Amino acid sequence: MKQLIKAISQGSCLLNLDATSMDQVVESSIDILIQSGRLPEYQRELVIEGVHQREQMVPTAIGSASAVPHFYDDRIEKPLMVFVRLKRGVNFGAPDGIPTRYVFLLIGPTDQAASHLDSLASIARMMSDNVCQFELTYAESVEDVLGVIERHLSRNALAQPPKPREVVQGLKTSRQPFAGISQDFARRWKCYRADFVDGLRSKSIASIVFMFFACIAPAVTFGGLMGRETEGAIGPAQMLTATAVCGFLYALFAGSPLVILGGIGPLLIFTIILYQLCADMGLGDQFLGVYGWVGLWTGLLVVLMAVTNASNLMRYFTRFTDEIFSALMSLIFIYKAVEALVAGFTGAQAAGESYEKALLALVLAVGTFYVAMSLASFRRSRYLLPWIREFLADFGPSIALVCMVMLAWTLGSAATLDTLQVSDSGSGQRTGLWVDLWSVPHWAKLAAVGPAFLAAVLIYLSQNITSRLVNSPQNKLEKGEAYHWDLLIIGLLVGLCSLLGWPWMVAATVRSLAHLRALSDTEEVIQPGGQTSERVLHVHENRVTGVAIHLLIGGAMFALSYLQYIPLAALYGIFLYMGFVSLRGVQFIERLSFLVMDSALYPVNHYTRRVPVKTIHLFTLIQFVCLVVLCVINVFPNQVVRILFPIFIALLVPVRFLLNRFFDHDQIEFLDADEEPDEEEFHWV
Repeated sequence: MKQLIKAISQGSCLLNLDATSMDQVVESSIDILIQSGRLPEYQRELVIEGVHQREQMVPTAIGSASAVPHFYDDRIEKPLMVFVRLKRGVNFGAPDGIPTRYVFLLIGPTDQAASHLDSLASIARMMSDNVCQFELTYAESVEDVLGVIERHLSRNALAQPPKPREVVQGLKTSRQPFAGISQDFARRWKCYRADFVDGLRSKSIASIVFMFFACIAPAVTFGGLMGRETEGAIGPAQMLTATAVCGFLYALFAGSPLVILGGIGPLLIFTIILYQLCADMGLGDQFLGVYGWVGLWTGLLVVLMAVTNASNLMRYFTRFTDEIFSALMSLIFIYKAVEALVAGFTGAQAAGESYEKALLALVLAVGTFYVAMSLASFRRSRYLLPWIREFLADFGPSIALVCMVMLAWTLGSAATLDTLQVSDSGSGQRTGLWVDLWSVPHWAKLAAVGPAFLAAVLIYLSQNITSRLVNSPQNKLEKGEAYHWDLLIIGLLVGLCSLLGWPWMVAATVRSLAHLRALSDTEEVIQPGGQTSERVLHVHENRVTGVAIHLLIGGAMFALSYLQYIPLAALYGIFLYMGFVSLRGVQFIERLSFLVMDSALYPVNHYTRRVPVKTIHLFTLIQFVCLVVLCVINVFPNQVVRILFPIFIALLVPVRFLLNRFFDHDQIEFLDADEEPDEEEFHWV
């Protein structure tokens, strides 16, 4: 409809044309386009002949006194439209037998043909409006015609209210203690056997191989950074061990086995700040003991949250919060990869060395990312057999990693590149299997409650928001949620890690979404306007992949020396892949692109049809500001501000509720809907 309004505004409007055949109508319409300079004169016969042939095949009279002749060819530079009102009705063979008086000529390049059905539906809707047709009959000028269309749109604006926000069963438990845990357990226990049976398929193998590297890479990277900042108190070996053990236990007993546990950036920052605080207070040599007490208090608080059904509060979290948190976690992955690659160049410059090593690392990282993205999209290719396309798409990231590792060794440069280095040596603070809790001063044991509260809030938010993203309605999971039960498992695992001096494990957003996508069957959807997107058809929910992934990580602990053959640069490519793939399909990222996009080319969806452009931009900018604030806090030099990071995440909820005072209720509900509303049969506006 926007295209029609734009065309009429530019003068593509003929009123009371005296014509008795479609050829005459088309010739007059083409003359208007040529005279206004929008169509080259040498294309006149091309378009006329094209429309004529189309009319001979199937008449384009659609009924309601209307016809929509059209022609698409790559030699036409841009889409054009002309509205014609005939002086008297002519029988063009309409299915309802009513003579045609209103003609809408559509021409354009071939790639615009995909939007034809949308335009056709818009015209059909308008011309079935008796009031609109009556007013068009007596319109005397272009301004009158535009007024008729505007009044039609006002009368027939999509009045479907936003879909009421539905609270899932897992977040509607009573206030009685243990109610949520018992209901989650009962809901998921009946699917326990199926969770293993459903994992026995080839797609699971692809997921296991890819996710093994996707989990081991951040474990070693974050573990190495933590080891450097804590002077070896907690390092890569402990991070890998915690990832393997906690991931295995979670996959075996949790209610949401698609969620992958791991170390996350905010918890890494929290641990480093805790170590710095211990050093400032003279407790640096007792850090593990203090860490153990903070972790025990944290685990206890998280368990109490599960027992008291605190996850029910997640009903107040919306797409607004989820998308900001998801984007933040994805950006951390991308940032870590880019930071490491840039460090290679700055390090070479500082040492006065050549950039050969840094350039090779960049090639390997970008190569891994490019090959993985290309193969992942191969499912939609026209080439090769279907099962081969499926295989290449499922194993794409793993194939990309293997290819880049082989390339590095073929070039003979792998020995000069930074590789995975995992030291199995422990800290001098470790005197046995368990952390020495009793050497810590009594005041520190009680003071640990303060940072434990912040850590518990962070773990609660990360676990539940990730579970919300995984259980999003668009993913079509069928076995139910288990927010309270999973939170209980996390609390117990945090306590175990604290006693052993391991880093705390929590739901890792990017890895969990990558795991879910690796187990998904998808289809390509062509939206109005020709844009394409992926839609999840089915997710193979199972426990086999999670168990196998962490068993492989545990097995890698016995072969640490072999990990040094894997260049870190190739794993940074996997970081980039997971970060960018996790951003794909996020509505917030789509709306960010609208800020620099021609509004006439916005995709037609449930919110662009109902919400003014200004409101869409303002809502998006508010989300962007919130994301920037969280990113700044992550790198803020002040330790007190950085350790308050979980509080800032929780504050996103009141920020969202404050928006209700400044935005139209229905408009913000469409923008912030957890689930896209059922689409209408046609796109009218």
